[in-house]
Amino acid sequence: MKFLIDAQLPRRLVFVFRNAGYDAIHTLDLPQQNTTSDSDITNIAIQETRIVVTKDADFVESFILSRRPPRLLVIATGNIRNAALESLLLAALPAITAAFTTHRYLELTRQALIIHT
Repeated sequence: MKFLIDAQLPRRLVFVFRNAGYDAIHTLDLPQQNTTSDSDITNIAIQETRIVVTKDADFVESFILSRRPPRLLVIATGNIRNAALESLLLAALPAITAAFTTHRYLELTRQALIIHT
């Protein structure tokens, strides 16, 4: 699985995914870096079969209306320290990757992984 981490999330999350054996990039790795538009992020996700990881509600609206990007992981933790977010994500990663084999839209909260159908 391949992931594209959006600008509002720390670049450190790339290493959480990579250390777990997944391909991950952050918007800072893209030519326009954190100014990359949502539509460009979606197009890159489609071209490279990446899962968009974001806090941005615009991606949720786009997914609900047009199923773009094709796979979406929304981080819905509110304000959280980076270390706590990394721990939460690492603990949920096996369930996240399992869920993405059959689902396209997931939401990670502090309490649960929500699978949207």
